[in-house]
Amino acid sequence: MPYVNIKITNEGVSTAQKQQLIAGTTELLVKVLNKDPATTFVLIEEVNTDNWGVGYDSVTTLRQQKQNTES
Repeated sequence: MPYVNIKITNEGVSTAQKQQLIAGTTELLVKVLNKDPATTFVLIEEVNTDNWGVGYDSVTTLRQQKQNTES
């Protein structure tokens, strides 16, 4: 009974894209590990960029800094 947890930032990922992630992840487990798709669980968690850090800063801060340097 595989359980896969995908974490992404909450920045406009569509329902169709999430469905593709679920189907693709399940298919990979079926092909590689011969797992039963009926007992394969895929959870997608969307995380606010304020709650996702890289190095010393949140993704929100890093994206703002990047935007400021590109302007």
